[in-house]
Amino acid sequence: MAARLTLAQKQSVWAWGFLAVPLGYFALVRFWPAVDGFFLSLTRWNLVGPRVFVGIENYRRLVGDPVFWQVLGNTFWYLLLGLPISLGLAFVIAYHLDRVRYGQGLIRALYFVPHLTTATAMAWVWRWFYQPPPVGVFNGWLVWLGFSAQPFLRSTSQALPAVLAPAIWAALGFQVVIFLAGIRAIPRSYYEAAEIDGAGSWQILRAITLPLLRPTFVFLFITTSIGFLRIFDYVYNMTPGGEGGPLNATRPLVLNIYQTAFARMDMGYASAQTVVLFAILLILSLLQLRLLGERK
Repeated sequence: MAARLTLAQKQSVWAWGFLAVPLGYFALVRFWPAVDGFFLSLTRWNLVGPRVFVGIENYRRLVGDPVFWQVLGNTFWYLLLGLPISLGLAFVIAYHLDRVRYGQGLIRALYFVPHLTTATAMAWVWRWFYQPPPVGVFNGWLVWLGFSAQPFLRSTSQALPAVLAPAIWAALGFQVVIFLAGIRAIPRSYYEAAEIDGAGSWQILRAITLPLLRPTFVFLFITTSIGFLRIFDYVYNMTPGGEGGPLNATRPLVLNIYQTAFARMDMGYASAQTVVLFAILLILSLLQLRLLGERK
C-alpha cells in the first residue's frame, strides 16, 4: 500500500507520525487537565472523596467572596504596576546597552543572572533586605541617611510594592536580552539614512526604533503580563507563612488558588478561581494582540 502513495502523501504520513508524540503529550498533559479543571469547577470535591456536582454554585461563591475580590484586585495591581515599570526599565537599559562598545557581553550577562537564579532564593534574600534594623539592609541605609525605618513587608500599603520589586528585577535580564535582539534586527541602513537627513536621536527613536520594535513589544507585553498575573513564588516566600499578608495585602489569585486547594482541600472552588484566571489571561492576551500587533 505504501508503494502506491505519492511523494507528497508519504511526506504527510511521516509528518503526522512525528507530530503524534508531541500532540499526544499536549493532549494528555495540557489539554485534558484543562478540560477536566473546568468540569471540576462545577463540583464539590475534597481530593479524597467522590466528586459531587453542584453546577455553578462555586461561581456564585466567587461573586459573594470579599477575599476573592481583594486578591483579584491585588493581582491586577501587580500587573498595572509591574508591566510599565518592568518594560520601561528594560527598554531604557537595552537601548543604552546597545551603544556600549566594550564589555557589553559582561554587562548583558550580569543583567541576565537574576533571571537564572531561583525565585525562592531571591525571595529570601530580598526578605532579609526588608527586615527591621539592624538586620535589614534597606532600613540600615535609611537610618544611616537620617530617615526613619520603614515597615515594608509588615505594612498593608508597602508590602505589595516590596514584593513586586524583586519580581521586576528578576525579569529584567530576559527582557533586556529580547529588546537587544529586536534592536539588533533593525537594519542599520535605516539609521544611516536618517542621520544623513539630519534626524536627531529623539526623532530616530520615535520614527524608526519604536515602530520597528512593535513585534518585540507585543511578545514581551504578553509574556510579562502572564508572569505578573501568575506571580506566586515571591509572595509565598516573602510573607509570613506564605499567606500573602499582612491582611491579604499581597496575596495574588494564584496563591489564593493554592491555599484553597491544598490548605482547605476545596478543589472545586479552587478550580472555579482557576477558570477565572484562565479567562483573564486569554482576554488580556487577545486584547494586547489586537491593540499592539502589527496591523495588516
